[in-house]
Amino acid sequence: MSENLIFMMGEFEAEFPSDRKYCANHMWAIEIDSKVRFGFTAYAVRLLQDVYFLDWLLDAPAAIKHQQEMGSIESKKAESSLYAPVTGNLVQFNEELMEDPSAINTDKYDGGWLFEVENADGPLLTPSEYLDSLVDAWKKTERTIKGQVNQSD
Repeated sequence: MSENLIFMMGEFEAEFPSDRKYCANHMWAIEIDSKVRFGFTAYAVRLLQDVYFLDWLLDAPAAIKHQQEMGSIESKKAESSLYAPVTGNLVQFNEELMEDPSAINTDKYDGGWLFEVENADGPLLTPSEYLDSLVDAWKKTERTIKGQVNQSD
């Protein structure tokens, strides 16, 4: 079994399994049966807090392009558009999340997966590269949370 990496978000631990890749838009990616499955990282879930609505703009199967808008998500803290982390063939959404997206909050690295893509092509990061990218992202996020977004470091 792989060891999880930890990123501290203030006093909260965000865990990242080392058996998968990561995307700049805070999704994880793991290959399963020649498809790549995507879901939200612990970092994203912590910032969103209590996801309660998920909506997709397209139906599977469909061709998708990197950074194409795919849908939207609503949570206690935010409403946000969702963008494709890679180019490829979207083959399946996690239908269980359409009925009840709470697995995103409670089982983010297993049952809370979002969708699967065949022939996925795009920028994926190793766990350590992703954690390195979070250092700068967290500095900006902390300032935003504290209402200091326009202040420099």
